[in-house]
Amino acid sequence: MSIAKKITFMSAALLFSLSATTAQADVITGGVTGGSALAAGGTFVELGVPLGNPFGAANSVGDNTFQSPNFYVFNESQNAITTGSLSYDYGVGESTAGGHVGGTIVGGTIVASHYVFFDPGPFQSIQAFVQFDAVILGVITATGTLAASDYLANTGVNYLNPGLRGLEGSDKIISVTGDTVSVNWGAASPGDYIRVLTAFSPGGAAVPEPSAFLLLVLGFMGLALVKKNQHASSIPNQV
Repeated sequence: MSIAKKITFMSAALLFSLSATTAQADVITGGVTGGSALAAGGTFVELGVPLGNPFGAANSVGDNTFQSPNFYVFNESQNAITTGSLSYDYGVGESTAGGHVGGTIVGGTIVASHYVFFDPGPFQSIQAFVQFDAVILGVITATGTLAASDYLANTGVNYLNPGLRGLEGSDKIISVTGDTVSVNWGAASPGDYIRVLTAFSPGGAAVPEPSAFLLLVLGFMGLALVKKNQHASSIPNQV
C-alpha cells in the first residue's frame, strides 16, 4: 500500500473515531420483586427521552403522568461536570432502616444522572431495584436536594409538581449498595421520585465531534506527507 493510501486510510479511521456518538448502556438491569405492584403486573421499565406519557402533558413526569404499577428510570445528563458542591441524601452502604447521613460531591466531578420513579395512581406498594454500570456516588431523595441538582436534568423533560417530589414518611425504604439502589415504597398521587448519580459511565461516554479546524489541519498534514514522499521518490539514487 502506498504512503498516500495509508494516509487516506488512517485519516478516515481517525475521523470515524472522532465522530462517534454517545451510547446509552448505563442502566444494566432492574426489576419489581414484591408488593402490590408486582401482583398488579408491574415491571421494570427503562424509558427513552422524550418520554411517552399515557396520561397528562407530553414528555413530562411528576403529575400523575404515568399512573402505572411499573418501576421507571430514564437517563438525564451523562458524564456531566458538577458546577459546584452537590449534596446527596444517601451514599453507598446507607439505608433508611440502617441510618444515613448523606454527603457532598465536590465541584468538577464527572457524574452520570438518572431519574427513578414510581407513579402508581391509586395507592400501591413496591419492592424494586435498579443496577447501573458505574458505582453510585449519591442518591438524592429530598425536595431541596432534587431542586439543587436539576441542572443535571438537561433532557427537555418537564418536571411537574417540583414541590411534591422526593420521599417522605417512614414507609419510604431505600438502600444503596455499590452500583444498585433498592427500594421498598408505598405511594399514591403524585408518586415517588429520586435522582441517582453514578461515577463516569462507560456506556454514556462520548467523543466530541471533530471541529472544522481539526479536519483542515489533518488535511494539510496528509497533503504535506504525500508531497514529501513524491519529492523523495524523484531524487535519483546516489552511487
